[in-house]
Amino acid sequence: MSRRGTGGITNLVQRRRWREADARAVVAAWQRSGKSKSVFAREHSLVLQRLSRWAARLGGGSNRRVRFHPVRLVGGLRDRNAAIEVVLVDGCRVRVPEGFVAEELERVLRVVEGRG
Repeated sequence: MSRRGTGGITNLVQRRRWREADARAVVAAWQRSGKSKSVFAREHSLVLQRLSRWAARLGGGSNRRVRFHPVRLVGGLRDRNAAIEVVLVDGCRVRVPEGFVAEELERVLRVVEGRG
């Protein structure tokens, strides 16, 4: 595993089986590269599905950073038990019930944005 610290992942990519630590190193190298999964996989002779599967499994399905968007409140929050509705830029709507789990909402939004 030489050069792992400098981004050299050749030895890891060629392994038949990856341990979680190996996969984390490869996914991190992909994310640092700023390249799409397909370009990164092609450059490293890596099967795209393998990279995608591990990225999703480790929660690194995207090389994008979190972006915040403007929020506009429509109407008042009269009923504190009412669901929250998130309307994305492309018009997609996600209704969030009271007591939602933040991690589940993050996972849903990644899928809706095409990153999951």
